[in-house]
Amino acid sequence: MELYDKGDSKYLWYDFTVAGIRYRRSTKETNKTRAAAIAALKLAEITEGRDSIPRKAPRLEDLSKRFLGWVKDLNLQRKSKLYYRDGWRLLAATAISNMRLDTITDDDIERLRFEGSASTTNCALRTLRRMFHKAEEWKLIRKVPKIRLMKEYGRALRLDDDAERKLFAGAEVCGWDEPTRQLFKDIVVLVRDTGMRNERELYRLRTEHINWDTKVIYVPDSKTPAGRREVPMSDRVVAVLTDRLGAKREGFVFPSKRSSSGHLTTIARRFREARDKAGLPKNLVLYCARHDYGTRVLARTGNLAAVMSTMGHKDVKTAMRYQHPELELVRMALNSGRSQTAKKQ
Repeated sequence: MELYDKGDSKYLWYDFTVAGIRYRRSTKETNKTRAAAIAALKLAEITEGRDSIPRKAPRLEDLSKRFLGWVKDLNLQRKSKLYYRDGWRLLAATAISNMRLDTITDDDIERLRFEGSASTTNCALRTLRRMFHKAEEWKLIRKVPKIRLMKEYGRALRLDDDAERKLFAGAEVCGWDEPTRQLFKDIVVLVRDTGMRNERELYRLRTEHINWDTKVIYVPDSKTPAGRREVPMSDRVVAVLTDRLGAKREGFVFPSKRSSSGHLTTIARRFREARDKAGLPKNLVLYCARHDYGTRVLARTGNLAAVMSTMGHKDVKTAMRYQHPELELVRMALNSGRSQTAKKQ
């Protein structure tokens, strides 16, 4: 073991090798006796296997390879795996990707900026937090920095009748072939009129789950146990499924040879193309059609229990997130109240 002065440091440093691994660090001491004691203690910890972090922490970019491999092998839903991969894609474009884990500070994380909504930023931050915790578990670092997520607000947009018309008009000028245009329109109609979650429920729909006699769709698997439910089919839904399936009575409603799952997994790119051609806001996504469903059904039935049942909600607070104020109805109620007051006067 060697103690030595490092030119750019006021402290004494130790330098020794154990099992072919070199250990060289500052003792944080200027007194030679105390520095020697600290170095001897470190040597004892390492030789006895008590030192949990014998080498330099890796760069975040280097950790990403092990982390993404772990994600790939983990028993996670496909969407969760995509979430972490997207999170790393965002982080890879930042300065901290080239920093060692033990040098990334709370301030470095606070300074991170990403284009898009708060949910985009939180995708990166949640991924970073998970990477740090795995690094701690793998004994690559001692301490995980604090990572504060941004406040996310519920979707304020609905994919209503007007947005549907504009989307369909946008799809007509996207240069798609007829089957693609029809697929896009069918999915928009089905999400709007069934309130089904597009990726978890609608794309996995099988013809065996459609009861043509009662005009009901059974959802056998969902995000929560309450998501297993029956959904009534509107006349539009019956027409769409009849045209799409014909006499077919088994298999996926939206089969795909490209997907290992055997069914369609996303139309996100197509949706963005049609939305951009239509000049609609970028924060309008297909899932907004589910919000529209909840709002319309409650407004027309006044039955929150029925809305919760058909949308797969068990908690009232969750269900109310899908309710958007009908401003025109409120305006009409206020005007009506004033008119009656004026007549009495």
